[in-house]
Amino acid sequence: MNKRNIQLNPKTMRGSVAVELALLLIPLIILVFGVAEFGRAIYQYNTLVKTVRDAARLLSQHSPTDTVNYPESEARCLVVHGSADCSGSALLPGLTIGMVGIASSTTATGAGNSINLVTVTVTGYTFNFVFNPLVFFGNSMTTLQFDPIQTTMRQL
Repeated sequence: MNKRNIQLNPKTMRGSVAVELALLLIPLIILVFGVAEFGRAIYQYNTLVKTVRDAARLLSQHSPTDTVNYPESEARCLVVHGSADCSGSALLPGLTIGMVGIASSTTATGAGNSINLVTVTVTGYTFNFVFNPLVFFGNSMTTLQFDPIQTTMRQL
């Protein structure tokens, strides 16, 4: 039985670190881009939630029976542009005034009083991926449609 001694010679080990780096770098880059895209999606969803809440807060300060001074168009502009006068570009790419829905309702309480409620809803907003890391796993999805985002508040 002939046993050879295996010696670790630096000449025979040349390039092994580069191969290991290449094997580890690919999943790490995919992971970093995936985290960045997930962060962008959360940021855009959070922006929608905050603007819908601000619009509902604006409408809650007005009576729905006051048709002259009821700021429905200002609330829609507040959701899309972040300001009540529709100045500037949209806060999020692809967000339009047509996606904003406003509904008022009156609810009777057990004490015989009625409560006016206002609901502001954004429907149909689509998040567009810059880089979708799921492509490497066979998913060809390039957009993600958010569920309707709504806030209901009591009106004065």
